[in-house]
Amino acid sequence: MAQLGKTTRQVLGVVRRWVRPHFAGFLMFNQPRLWALAIGLGLAGGLLGIAFRLAIGLVQSLWLGSATETVVTALAAFPWWWPVVGPLGGGIVVGIVLYFWRPPGRSGGVADVIELRAREQENFSSKDAAIATAISAITLGSGGSAGREGPVVYAAAAVSRVFARAFNLSAAARRIVLACGVAAVISSSFNAPIAGVLFAHEVILGHFAMSAFVPLVIGAVVAAVISRAWFGEDPAFVISDYHITSYFEIPAFALLGITCAAVAILFQTALIGGDWLSKRTALPIWVRPMIGGLLVGMIALGFPHVLGVGYEATTIALAGSMELWLMIALIFAKTLATAITLSSRAGGGVVSPTLYLGAMTGGAFGIIATSVFPQYASSVGLYAVIGMGAVAAAVLGAPISTAVMIFELTGGFAFSLALLLAVAISTGLCQAVMGRSFFHWQLYTRGLILDEGPHKQSARFIRVRDFMIPPAEDEDGDFDTSGDAPWLRPGDTLEAALKAFDTTSQSRLPVVDGTSGKLVGHARHLDALARFNAVLVAHSREEHS
Repeated sequence: MAQLGKTTRQVLGVVRRWVRPHFAGFLMFNQPRLWALAIGLGLAGGLLGIAFRLAIGLVQSLWLGSATETVVTALAAFPWWWPVVGPLGGGIVVGIVLYFWRPPGRSGGVADVIELRAREQENFSSKDAAIATAISAITLGSGGSAGREGPVVYAAAAVSRVFARAFNLSAAARRIVLACGVAAVISSSFNAPIAGVLFAHEVILGHFAMSAFVPLVIGAVVAAVISRAWFGEDPAFVISDYHITSYFEIPAFALLGITCAAVAILFQTALIGGDWLSKRTALPIWVRPMIGGLLVGMIALGFPHVLGVGYEATTIALAGSMELWLMIALIFAKTLATAITLSSRAGGGVVSPTLYLGAMTGGAFGIIATSVFPQYASSVGLYAVIGMGAVAAAVLGAPISTAVMIFELTGGFAFSLALLLAVAISTGLCQAVMGRSFFHWQLYTRGLILDEGPHKQSARFIRVRDFMIPPAEDEDGDFDTSGDAPWLRPGDTLEAALKAFDTTSQSRLPVVDGTSGKLVGHARHLDALARFNAVLVAHSREEHS
């Protein structure tokens, strides 16, 4: 018995020595706190998703008398000119909101959340986020052509920041909390928890790490439970039991991927071009939504299917019940209407429009394919589903999460081979032409180039003031900035400092207040390199933990 007890103690000692360092790492990354916070973020994300959809329905009921997503069906009960009323009225209201409550700028979306993660902005305003979300609800409820996911992701980011500040989290933990809120709200909005987790990893964080995976899953599952309790268990799009008819179709699916890439490039070009024109327009910011609403309403006179989120038209295309000419026309009409809506500084996102355009592209391609090779081609609806994923993945730059999202949105997995091929080809070709996803294009126009990697971004965000040392007591307070001697400002970036050290071959440079000419400190080359290396190590640890 004594020997058994001794053996037991030895075994427990080995286990303790093995487990202790791992558990210490578990605690070091704030995992218990993050897991607990994920429950709260899941609750908040689920409620946000529900509230935003209800707000859109409430606004829509004011001019259509219906809160459902069947906008085209509801319009049949009104005069022919009624499609102009909603977008124009919504544009007027949005203009008033912009005039009184929001400075000139843009409504928040996914790109803003990525920027928040990258820049660690401390001046992020929850008030501005609430106003931006309200603008988006008014825009979409009144028929503006955009998606509902971007605005609600922005709202979730605001809630996540509140959680992070309340619990005084580290920088890495704050990023995980931010992604957790996004995963929750995507899960709630689409009824797609797996896609929510993958989207937050792939788009918001830009990496996959185990330290983030568990909190994101907890938040997404909690949000999905709340959403399903309110809206039901059904996926967003209920489709037939589609499957691939023949492996001879593989070349057709590859060709569909090429076609979807062309549509994705057209859509991104229209959005970027619309934003470019908007920035060079002298009209006051509050007038633009009114003009944009009028233009969208005029497009809707001929094609009411472009109004709102567009899930009714998408559903018709997925069922294979839309004519070829109409689907082709709607590709261009929806692209134009969405570009006008977003460039006019109304609110909304791009996820739903990409799904819409993909369904129209795939459906039109399917009609042609089934007429040319009727013995081999699958149903038109299958091509519409695959096109939906291929266009969305190319625009969003998120092929993994988008493919999974399509499975969850439609409840179908039998066509995974075709979907993955089309998504891969479409995304690859779009990247080859555009160079980056639409979200990264938006950030590129703001001077944030994430494609270069964390080392470049760190060198641009760290300032000389972050690592400089104060001057000695006997050093003169004035510095002659007119001479040839090199010097730095406190606000210069680490990138500029490293270039200065490399150019001058000096190990220490004076830091001077550019306004007063006073010497405020010194920057040492070794300190700059140490700060740079510390940030890189932190990034690597976060991405691989």
